[in-house]
Amino acid sequence: MTLKTATDPSAQALLAWYDRHHRDLPWRISPGMAAKGIRPNPYHIWMSEVMLQQTTVQAVKAYFAKFLSLWPTVTDLARAPVEDVMAAWAGLGYYARARNLKKCAEAVAFEHGGVFPDTEAGLRDLPGIGDYTAAAVAAIAFNRPAAVMDGNVERVISRLYTIDAPLPGSKPVMKARVAALTPSDRPGDFAQAMMDLGATICTPKRPACALCPFNGACLALKADDPERFPVKQKKKDKPVRIGAAYVAVNGDGEILLRRRKDSGLLGGMTEVPTTGWTARIDGDDSEDGAPFAAAWQACGAISHVFTHFELRLSIFRAQITTRSGDDGWWEPVTNLDAQALPTVMKKVIAQAIPTAFQPPKG
Repeated sequence: MTLKTATDPSAQALLAWYDRHHRDLPWRISPGMAAKGIRPNPYHIWMSEVMLQQTTVQAVKAYFAKFLSLWPTVTDLARAPVEDVMAAWAGLGYYARARNLKKCAEAVAFEHGGVFPDTEAGLRDLPGIGDYTAAAVAAIAFNRPAAVMDGNVERVISRLYTIDAPLPGSKPVMKARVAALTPSDRPGDFAQAMMDLGATICTPKRPACALCPFNGACLALKADDPERFPVKQKKKDKPVRIGAAYVAVNGDGEILLRRRKDSGLLGGMTEVPTTGWTARIDGDDSEDGAPFAAAWQACGAISHVFTHFELRLSIFRAQITTRSGDDGWWEPVTNLDAQALPTVMKKVIAQAIPTAFQPPKG
């Protein structure tokens, strides 16, 4: 972007900062390599961007390494059993993303010869890829001039221009500003620089404005309060749903598990039997909802916060002598880490069987 006055934002100032202070991430290449025409692996960029949606960089690193060790190429991932992919994803949340990851890998491998499309439009046509991921992969992997908008970028751009309209309604205005600021020569580095700036300097609280390459142009720093931006609509209180979960253990040290239907919340994931709670309705929270008759004993409760609601489950455990019952399967308690158990189910099992594994946080 051409400077018009001494206070206009400069993409070049941001890129100079990025060259010196960029984060070293396992899916990235350094700015120096990019300057030599070396591009990142599109498979790595795509996978990292899907994993990073509403998840921290620190949490994603281990999952990214695990997925690459299991499936080094997109074709390897496409050929993997979906149950294995879901099990490897367990703990990252938003399990629809794991199913879409598999579907997208299949499309790239079997319909595009294992090669990702190199344009925003081509990427957006793949299953499970929306506007953000298409822009990010196009810019970072293929150096296409795309306006990449994540939470970090929204914070930077809203402060830079004091965009008062609340999110999410202000997204189009923010995206237009980012598009105008994105340079044609290094759009991929610019996108990553904006993300890094938001993650390390232009943070939600106590931003390090003195170190920011935009501090001479930032309107929020000059005339307002940077921490006021981005402006967001007031969140509604999350509704609370209740239900019950039933942990059955047999004499062989096995636990009864079953697979949730593919559609809906936690689709395709593994669970212990539960009552029919959803994001909109409560389930039975007593032993009356158990999958079969047994000496069910109450052993406490757990709570888990989903995106749109909080779930509170009463936990019941039964020690049984028969392997029959329900439509699931019996899994050794010692093998639970290999199952596609979402975090809420790990909490349930840990409440009923404290030695199974440490209850996850969150």
